[in-house]
Amino acid sequence: MSNPFIEYINVLQGAHIEEQFEKFKDAFSKHENIIILGNGGSNSVASHISQDYVKFHNKNSMVFSDPSMLTCFINDFGMENAYRRFLQYYAKKDTLCILISSGGESKNILNCIKHCENNSIPYGILTGFSSTNKARSISNNALWDYHIDSRDYGIVECVHQIFLHGVV
Repeated sequence: MSNPFIEYINVLQGAHIEEQFEKFKDAFSKHENIIILGNGGSNSVASHISQDYVKFHNKNSMVFSDPSMLTCFINDFGMENAYRRFLQYYAKKDTLCILISSGGESKNILNCIKHCENNSIPYGILTGFSSTNKARSISNNALWDYHIDSRDYGIVECVHQIFLHGVV
């Protein structure tokens, strides 16, 4: 069994955060309304970061994690469309959308990218796993595209959290 801490250190040393973080920081400073979306562990990251953005920056930041609304949207619109429908209701042209997909292949996040692209809603993406993942390939107007070169969910999610925490 390999040492997981060594893998974290290696990934962080190769994370090349500077350029994409500057783009993120610039977008963050220009928007008061923020929506952060992710699945599973990335949804937990989104929830934590959203609270910090409200507390430390007075941003109007929200996530889609209410169980009754989630199950309603999944039941009525399908899992692949639930987040996109959330954006239809809550994202305006001045809303910054932060879209997180560890593997970059989540259909519901891909549909959010398409929605943002089609409706001129500012957004950025955080992904991992393959550098040629689908989220990166369809994001023509992402304000930032931060990719972690790891196939370990824990590492990708933790580094995404570090990235998003950088403005706190």
